[in-house]
Amino acid sequence: MGKPTGFMDYKREVSRDTPPKERIKNFREFHEHLPMERQQLQGARCMECGVPFCQSGMTIGGMTSGCPLHNLVPEWNDLVYTGNWEQAYHRLVKTNSFPEFTSRVCPALCEAACTCGLNGEPVATKENEYAIIENAYEKGYAQPKPPAVRTGKKVAVVGSGPAGLAAADQLNRRGHSVTVFERSDRIGGLLIYGIPNMKLEKQIVERKIKVMEAEGVTFVTGADVGKEIKADKLLKDFDRVILACGASNPRDLNVPGRDAKGIYFAVDFLKANTKSLLDSGFKDGKSVNVRDKNVVIIGGGDTGNDCVGTSIRHGCKSVTQIEMMPKAPDNRAENNPWPQWPKVCKTDYGQEEAIALFGHDPRIYESTVKEFVKDKNGNLKAVKIVKLRREKDEAGGRMAMKEVEGSEQSLPAEIVLIAAGFLGSQKYVTDAFKVAVNQRTNVDTAPGGYETSVKNVFTAGDMHRGQSLVVWAIREGREAAKAVDESLMGYTNLMVQ
Repeated sequence: MGKPTGFMDYKREVSRDTPPKERIKNFREFHEHLPMERQQLQGARCMECGVPFCQSGMTIGGMTSGCPLHNLVPEWNDLVYTGNWEQAYHRLVKTNSFPEFTSRVCPALCEAACTCGLNGEPVATKENEYAIIENAYEKGYAQPKPPAVRTGKKVAVVGSGPAGLAAADQLNRRGHSVTVFERSDRIGGLLIYGIPNMKLEKQIVERKIKVMEAEGVTFVTGADVGKEIKADKLLKDFDRVILACGASNPRDLNVPGRDAKGIYFAVDFLKANTKSLLDSGFKDGKSVNVRDKNVVIIGGGDTGNDCVGTSIRHGCKSVTQIEMMPKAPDNRAENNPWPQWPKVCKTDYGQEEAIALFGHDPRIYESTVKEFVKDKNGNLKAVKIVKLRREKDEAGGRMAMKEVEGSEQSLPAEIVLIAAGFLGSQKYVTDAFKVAVNQRTNVDTAPGGYETSVKNVFTAGDMHRGQSLVVWAIREGREAAKAVDESLMGYTNLMVQ
């Protein structure tokens, strides 16, 4: 696909980021994308691979290689190169329900597995995807297309994150009447309140929701299923129910001083920030105040990085990110060959901003919290941390992280944000529907299946597989929709690549 010699003729070119000290002045997206003519040349770089790993979505070395949605990457890269933008859009949405989201927040598993990247730089597939979908909205290709025929079947989707939205979108296109219940005040789940605005501006989510509404999907906000809305009512009023409530039970820290004032879960911090931004442009004062304060973030993942970037934009005095694991190598190791996901150190936008503003990387590796130190009024004033070392446990013979004696240090902190991951689904929802859960408290299903232990109740997304990527949530939502459709109709024509 593309131009046979394109990967040799053209260099990889991507969007230009606004310099860190400029972009931290607001909460807007900060990428200046290529004009269409130059973007087409990036499509030309796609090689005519014998085996396009970019679309494989297979597990290699314990990690996903290529796109879990099995996007038809070589096809729409070629269509970008030849300027067939409308056809490129139709090939893209054949497998991906929400390219407007993935082209912004996906870590680009496709690019990591790109054959062109074996001995050079991968094709700029993620930015080609962005160009396709934004051009589609501009030219009218992405306008609402309501189903011509309704089946008379009704499906309730509980949760409006990417999995729930993907399931709702597919089932509505099939002709079923779909109602999405969301406990928050806005539709979108983690797309709205879990991902900061500078990564995904919320009008992008709202734009797609309006399309889905025009196509016939019903959205109900402020609907906390399992509390205000009883499970029995949904099971009575709808032919099928899909639980897509996410893995929203945050992992806590059991250390002395945990009750100090100034300690928040990262998800609560990010939600309060985005809600205040959307409600009032921060005029309501309901975001967590970190201005001129020392912020310590517990967790080195994407959520921790989002907390770094958000804290900086609010004018924090300092920001430190505590990471339990050792720093990944700067270059790919010999035992981590292509097309495995590259296990290398990633410096994300928040860390880039911290380096630009404070002069150093905010991350402290191989460390954990020992104690939260309070003042006489119970306010947080410091965090004691200790270095860790990987050692073999004499009792069990397994490798474990052990504290390094004499390595304690104290960090000034008035705010701590816990971004230590999630334990699984929330108990009141699973209890309400009486569905079986596994040891991780994720909703249990047969391997490769989506129907729960309760008849007519299905599940998808993080609630099913545990905390994962948006692209995996979309995949699960589409597969769950297919399973629901087949159970309703006895067959299905919903396609999952």
